[in-house]
Parts: sequence; C-alpha cells; structure tokens
Amino acid sequence: MIEFFSYIALGAGTGILAGLLGIGGGIVIVPALIFLFSMQGMAPDYVQHLALGTSMASILFTSLSSLRSHHAHGAVDWAIVKRITPGILIGTLLGAWLASKLSSEILKMIFIGFVYFVAAQMLFNIKPKPSRALPQSSGMLMSGGVIGVFSSFVGIGGGTLLVPFMTNCNVPLRRVIGTSAAIGFPIALAGSIGFIASGFGNAALPRLSIGFIYLPALLGIALVSMMTAPIGARLAHALPVSRLKKMFALLLIAVGTKMLLSLL
Repeated sequence: MIEFFSYIALGAGTGILAGLLGIGGGIVIVPALIFLFSMQGMAPDYVQHLALGTSMASILFTSLSSLRSHHAHGAVDWAIVKRITPGILIGTLLGAWLASKLSSEILKMIFIGFVYFVAAQMLFNIKPKPSRALPQSSGMLMSGGVIGVFSSFVGIGGGTLLVPFMTNCNVPLRRVIGTSAAIGFPIALAGSIGFIASGFGNAALPRLSIGFIYLPALLGIALVSMMTAPIGARLAHALPVSRLKKMFALLLIAVGTKMLLSLL
C-alpha cells in the first residue's frame, strides 16, 4: 500500500507538470519509478526498462487529459499534429525495440545526458532565429522520427524535445505547450505497444506486469494525473511560464545529478 500511495503522489505531480509545461511527465516519472522499483527488489537488469515502459503507458492518460484542456483553450495546432505524427509513430516503435536491447546502465546514461540537455535549454532560454519556420513534409517526418526514438529511450511523451523544436520554429509558446501535449498521445501509444511487445513473456519481470509495463504503478499514476493535468493546463494560461521553466530546469539538474552519482 505504501508503494501504491507513492504512485498516486507521483501521478499528482506528473499531471500538473504535463498540463503546465506541455510535457508528458516522463522526465520525472522515470527516475522516481527507478527508485521505487529498486526499493521493491525488482530485477536490477530490468528496472530501467520497466520504468520506461510504465512511464510511456501512464503518459497515454496524462496527455489525453492535458490535450483536452488545451484544446478547450484553443491552444492546439492540429495541422502540426497531423504533419508530425507519422514520423513520431515510426520512431517511437523503433526506439522501444532498440531500448529493449540495451542494458539498464546504458539507458540510464542516455537519460542523464538528456536531462542535462533539457535543463540547459530551459535554464538559459535559448532564443530561436526570427526567420526560422517549421520544415516541409519530409523534414517533419524526419524530425518526428528522431523525437520518437529518443522519447522511447528516455520514457517521455516527447514534450521536452517538442517544446524546444517548435519554439525554435517560432510557434507561439502557449500554442507550443498545447500542441506538444496533443502529440504526446501518439508517442505514448506507440511506445506502450513497443514496450509491451519487447518485454512480453520475460520470466524475470514482476507479477502484474504486461511486458515492460508494471500495472500497479500505471494505475496509481494514471488515476490521479488525469485529474491534475487540467489544473496544470489552467495554470499555464495564468502563470509566467518562463519563470516556471527555470525552476523546473533546476529540479532536472538535481535529478540528473542524483542518478549520475548512483552510477559512479
């Protein structure tokens, strides 16, 4: 029961972050689940894989709730969603398969490097070139594919890559956040399918898991995150997002540093 309440608390924070910053919350869910799964004595070789798969599955629910709220505010650019989704689906499925072939240590190193990269982007608020625009169809397909692969590697809904990508293409910030929340759904769907397939039938995984998705954690996170995501979406339209992003960047640095120390 203690573990389940931990999943509920994690879901509450994840939902708010998803709605507020347009991210699926995986960048917080993954390190938290690694810690919780390790405390529960799950197989060390598959703790990272379980955290990634469970994170992807939970983002299905978080992103759905978040995108509905942003759509109500008219902040989702469905033309961008339509153009980038094919590449997202291909890349995410490929990434989930590749992630299943890598060791937990390698996946942790990829995740740590990604966390520091995202923190730097948010902390220094790198400005895009005024003339830059979204790429054409082939460019959107390739961009979606790259974002999908890395989303699977680090168990995120893609927002931490999509937000700087669209911002660098001069899409307005609040529309970026809403559109990113919408794109998180196809990423999470493809990633969940990939992690179920790649872990299916593995005898070393815990009971109540489907492939690399641990159902008790998914249930606790999903139930609460769907309720708190609309709160975050409302806050995104009322609070200074740039200041909040800097605070979140400092949190990411702390999380990345803790994970790095655990590897040394």
